[in-house]
Amino acid sequence: MTSTLESSPHRVVVLVRVSTGGQLEGYGLDVQEKDCRRYARAHNMRIVKICRDEAITGKAGDDERPGLSEALQMLAEGRADALLAPNLDRLARHLTQQEAILSVVWAHGKRVFTADRGEHLPDDDDDPMRTFVRQVMGAAAQLERGLIVKRLKSGRRQKAERGGYATGSPPYGQRVVDGELVEHPEEIAVLRQVRAWAVEGVGVRAIARRLNDAGVPSKRGGQWHPSTVSRLVDPRARVDSRRRSSAARAADRERERLTRAGRVLSRVT
Repeated sequence: MTSTLESSPHRVVVLVRVSTGGQLEGYGLDVQEKDCRRYARAHNMRIVKICRDEAITGKAGDDERPGLSEALQMLAEGRADALLAPNLDRLARHLTQQEAILSVVWAHGKRVFTADRGEHLPDDDDDPMRTFVRQVMGAAAQLERGLIVKRLKSGRRQKAERGGYATGSPPYGQRVVDGELVEHPEEIAVLRQVRAWAVEGVGVRAIARRLNDAGVPSKRGGQWHPSTVSRLVDPRARVDSRRRSSAARAADRERERLTRAGRVLSRVT
């Protein structure tokens, strides 16, 4: 959605952001800045500040993004009339975050522009399609990113199932050689001893104590703990532990996402 600016130059604060994903896509800070400068020149804008969030995910809240925080502060204090970004994806990767940031800017009576689509006008009860189109496009972009992540995870999982090394620390008794998992002779010997003790009826706490007393390092080089020994004795415990950890991380991410959105929205009140 585009808009015509007045004859006097608008003071705009530019916001650019790059994360690991953004760098891999080739849309770095320098390219984003060039796009914004080009748009500003073509639309009678005067850039008063370029705020940068480098190597920071778009899922982070404004208090975790110094560039975004500075840009919002400048708008709130009247030191800029509008926010200019390369595209809405640079504001935030999640639709809830995107909408929260837009609401903050509009609440201060300021304007939002992106180099790819022009001005994003505030919501209007008389034009519900405006909000619908913007949010659908944001949701579609979020879906596309989610599908990319899913494909990457599926690829790593399939590689691991074929015996290849996908990601993370290899299981005890294995190591990575030329991108493939192979047996680790010293760890295999320890693994056999641990399981032999377990068959004899030695408990996981006693096994951990024996390993620590003998100076046998764990996978990460530290002390042995009963939970670590339990995963070696019963492979199902390792699978269950990973499943619980994955579910806990997903729940934590959802809570953090809602918390971050709430912190951004609190600027409106």
